[in-house]
Amino acid sequence: MGIISFLIFFPFVAAAVLFFLGNNEKVYPVRKFIVKGSGFLIMAAVVYLAFEELSGREHLGYLMESRLANLAVMAGEIFLMLLVTFYSFRYRKYYAAVLSWIGTIPVLWLDISGNSIEDQLFFRVDNLTVIMCLVVGIVGSLICIYAVGYIKDYHHHHKNYPQRSNWFLAMLFVFLGAMFGLLFSDNLGWLYFFWEITSVCSFLLIGYNKERQAIDNSFKALWMNLLGGCGFTAAILICNLQLGIANLSQLQQLNKEVPAVIIIVACLAFAALTKSAQMPFCGWLLGAMVAPTPTSALLHSATMVKAGVYLLIRIAPLMNGTLTGVMVTLIGGFTFFAASLMAIATSDGKRVLAHSTISNLGLIVACAGVGLPESVWAATMLILFHAVSKSLMFMCVGAVENVTGSRNVEDMHGLIVKLPKLAIVMIIGICGMYLAPFGMLVAKWAALKAYIDSGAVWLVLFLVFGTASTSFYWGKWLGKIFAVIHKSPELHDTTHYGEWQALYPLATLVIAMCFGFPFVSKYLIQPVLNQMYHTMVPAVIGGTDIAIMVLMLLLIASLPAAGVLTARKTHGITEQNTRSYMSGINAGDDRHFLNSYGDVQSVYMSNWYMIDYIGELKIMKPCLILSSAMLVIMMIIIVGGAVA
Repeated sequence: MGIISFLIFFPFVAAAVLFFLGNNEKVYPVRKFIVKGSGFLIMAAVVYLAFEELSGREHLGYLMESRLANLAVMAGEIFLMLLVTFYSFRYRKYYAAVLSWIGTIPVLWLDISGNSIEDQLFFRVDNLTVIMCLVVGIVGSLICIYAVGYIKDYHHHHKNYPQRSNWFLAMLFVFLGAMFGLLFSDNLGWLYFFWEITSVCSFLLIGYNKERQAIDNSFKALWMNLLGGCGFTAAILICNLQLGIANLSQLQQLNKEVPAVIIIVACLAFAALTKSAQMPFCGWLLGAMVAPTPTSALLHSATMVKAGVYLLIRIAPLMNGTLTGVMVTLIGGFTFFAASLMAIATSDGKRVLAHSTISNLGLIVACAGVGLPESVWAATMLILFHAVSKSLMFMCVGAVENVTGSRNVEDMHGLIVKLPKLAIVMIIGICGMYLAPFGMLVAKWAALKAYIDSGAVWLVLFLVFGTASTSFYWGKWLGKIFAVIHKSPELHDTTHYGEWQALYPLATLVIAMCFGFPFVSKYLIQPVLNQMYHTMVPAVIGGTDIAIMVLMLLLIASLPAAGVLTARKTHGITEQNTRSYMSGINAGDDRHFLNSYGDVQSVYMSNWYMIDYIGELKIMKPCLILSSAMLVIMMIIIVGGAVA
């Protein structure tokens, strides 16, 4: 009980302290100390929790509830509803208030009227909980540590934005506390409460700078997630009023063919699709790019979007072989492919990462929808590698933007020379996202096997073509970093020491997980499958697979080494042997040439983005229409069939 209470409540305490410290420049050292100290305490706590659970300590199974805690949750739900209502009326976005009322009032009615099922088991800890806590605790804490230095530079470059650094850092810790509460909750009512906290936190963080675009995008995130919350509420009502259950673990033990269970699973899946920013709800995650980079890193890697896929993995066995599973796999597979196409046609670094996040979440969602042990293994492995690699990439882009003033991929030309340390860390992040033997590609192999075993031909096609386009946009970015023009000067790296304290550990984690994924599979993920399917599931990764991955590792290790050598050699190259042929007269510095009129013209090399073919303006609207049609039709068929 102690360690779980600490992980839920301590982030809220740290948030309160940071908020009341204020924004005075004199308190910056104190703020930095509190954030770092709190982050390291949270990381230590999740590691201790993992050790306790992996040691087989039985006392970490379930915890007793108290009436006082129930009242606190009710008060929290009312507060969130009133907060959403206040902002909705303030900015005249009344639809958000209506959705909040629809989602919250029925849950409050259950508690007040006495119709809610009173159960003594409100929290649960198993291997999946531990894995997700490690992701949130370690990656989320490192993002908070990174944010201290970043937000200082952010306001240095954006003096027109209101200075609310204390509020920003406080909200990051509130986010962590809400995620821990969500992960530990077995009671659906409590799970919904923490689920809604993350929705409201994302709304507040996205609208941080208070510009019109930020406000509009924050409300887009709010109403989409509140819409999913309405689906969650419907599931809670049916569980309590018709099935007489209150916990997620009780739902998992029921027959998936029971009509009420079918509707509940469909409603929970709908809620998870909105939270995971799957089409047609991907707009809120793309809009989140207006927020400061730590917000993007936290939403996209460690917290917000992972809540949705976490819930889908929990109910994965109930979706296996059902129409709900077909709906989830269709939406997930289609999102994986469509978002990866749009990432190719994007040059803004953060937006590429946003499309990549949506795409990879689509793959995780599709794996959960299949519901087989191999696909759940793949989904869990994808969550781990995606969280670490994507948070590293977001923070790298934020650091590069603070130094160069741009986050455009085209402006990262020759970054290996201009900012060698940041470039090498970014290369590690990119490799972690799509190259063998990093876990993303290993997990895709397991997903492919599961798709074939399930007979889902459309998923195989989505995976093959989606992976090809994924390799294309990551390859373009990687090539841009290595492409060096003569006399590219090394820039002064103004990245804060505190930011490096987050970047280096994350880069190390990517590499360590590459070496250690067989152990992660054996000791963390394999027990998840055994617990979930109530049997000893055969190992997904065998000895032959590991040998192949080791060989791939030796081959891929040449990439960062090549980066270091490129950075060193460029400084020593003479002017005589590096002049490039430019289909004209080289002006002598590899940066200018004489055009047909004899005028000196600057050289500019650019990737091909195919905006006229697969750009957002071309394919986003048709994709949203198609995915909306799929979702609505499938929900009607599922619910209608169950009711009939």
